[in-house]
Amino acid sequence: MIKATKKWISLKISSLILLPLMLWFILNFVSIYDREYDQIMFFFSNLTVKFLLSMLLIIAFFHSALTISEIFEDYIHDEKIKSVANKLLYFFAIIFPLITITILLKFSL
Repeated sequence: MIKATKKWISLKISSLILLPLMLWFILNFVSIYDREYDQIMFFFSNLTVKFLLSMLLIIAFFHSALTISEIFEDYIHDEKIKSVANKLLYFFAIIFPLITITILLKFSL
């Protein structure tokens, strides 16, 4: 399969997975927006919430990295700069979710 086709399919699949996760996140964010600190900590200490939020972060960063790499492909013509930009993009797309998930997993009552 062609690399561009794989990226296109990955973007479509990640979009489909992101839709219910974003809906879940928005509904829960609205429900905890005006809550007290203890209630928010209780919410984030739930294992299901941690899992769903981790999945949201991983897939969102994966989706955004694929999208931004497509922009690099279209607008950066120097191959060396494009390669460095893509490598940095993928590095940060792995590091930022890992740091956030690590912090999230430390939440407990």
